[in-house]
Amino acid sequence: MRNKQEQVQDLLAFIDTSPSPWHVIETIEAAIKPLGFIKLDETAKWLLRTSGRYYVVRDDSSVVLFVVGKKPVADAGFRIIGAHTDSPGFRIRPNAATTNHGFARLSVEIYGGPILATFTDRDLSLAGRISHIDQQGNLTHQLIRFDQSLLRLPNLAIHMNRGVNEEGLKLHKQNELPLLLTQLAEDQLPQSFFKSLLAQKTGTDANQILSWDLSVYDTQKGAFWGANQEFYANSQIDNLASCHAALQALLDGGILENPENTLVCALFDHEEIGSESHIGAAGSFLPDVLQRICSTFSMDREDTARAFANSFLISADMAHAYHPNFPSAYDADHKVLVNQGPVIKSNSNRRYSSESISVACLIQYCENANVPYQRYSHRSDLPCGSTIGPIVSAKLGIRSVDIGCPMWAMHSVRESAGVQDHEYMIKVMKQFFQ
Repeated sequence: MRNKQEQVQDLLAFIDTSPSPWHVIETIEAAIKPLGFIKLDETAKWLLRTSGRYYVVRDDSSVVLFVVGKKPVADAGFRIIGAHTDSPGFRIRPNAATTNHGFARLSVEIYGGPILATFTDRDLSLAGRISHIDQQGNLTHQLIRFDQSLLRLPNLAIHMNRGVNEEGLKLHKQNELPLLLTQLAEDQLPQSFFKSLLAQKTGTDANQILSWDLSVYDTQKGAFWGANQEFYANSQIDNLASCHAALQALLDGGILENPENTLVCALFDHEEIGSESHIGAAGSFLPDVLQRICSTFSMDREDTARAFANSFLISADMAHAYHPNFPSAYDADHKVLVNQGPVIKSNSNRRYSSESISVACLIQYCENANVPYQRYSHRSDLPCGSTIGPIVSAKLGIRSVDIGCPMWAMHSVRESAGVQDHEYMIKVMKQFFQ
């Protein structure tokens, strides 16, 4: 059993090796293959066995892992932990590269709801995937990642923006977000130069590159901070910390050996933009997998409905920790503190899936794991964010609760959270799976 510092060090390494949703899945596959997980093809017939370990990937950025339990799933249901693999930020446009007075810039679209100002003056780079024609004439795709600092969004000097400290940094989303890439020679075309960079990195022919999915990421590695190293900082803590905790709960501590219940980790892309896609939580991915599990074990519609009715979902996404510099941002009776335990999130308008029974169940899991818990409710005069919880719960018709570790600077390019909370979360998830 690793201590809390080791668990967070592993989390930081998980994030640092996963600069895009496509790399998240690659990192997960590398972790689970030595443990005997078998990759299933959605186009092939599935043959499953009790205690078998399996996973399904859809479009390279969403994954469902499951372990078949000894108890009949119609009677025991599924125990599911859901989280998401994407984070808000910038994505590179199709006709990305432009030039202005010899400076090559990359045009970006805003993905989700990032804090734009936090991307200025950072050592940024690119990661994702490209699609191209290979040497045999086949359409294929591969991951790409530039490790070095490749891009930058320099701030305007205060001498040209005198009100920045009083009014805040405001960036025009169309005109002021293109990222500086290089200075071009007079005869260089920016788009050709950019495609040549991609080709050189992947060993492909620039003329055969057809399209890409590229995220902008911060190259700074994750780190511990605080007088007692009790906090940690990195990009993508929302929500890779929840993905990591779910995986650790499933993979650590002997849970994989002859589990009683059928255990599921469902990690979706596209949560930050509403989940409405064939790989998002609002799509058919998880229902397809669960129904095929039932079908493989010759369960009829009646038993499949019973399985869903007996199931429970933990929707794991990060929570807003109390910031002592901004006390007015929080409901006075629902402040949650870093390093004080997992947060149970509630909203009467169903922005979170928690209700009294699912909350009571989660409290029991916390108490049985000897883990403290906190309760969060958003200010009534501020819009409340949402999660995959209400979406998956409604789609499957199963009971669900929303929980998360408290964190600071959610949707910043550099977020922070508490070391102790990550250990607490893993313990509660293990208790749920057990």
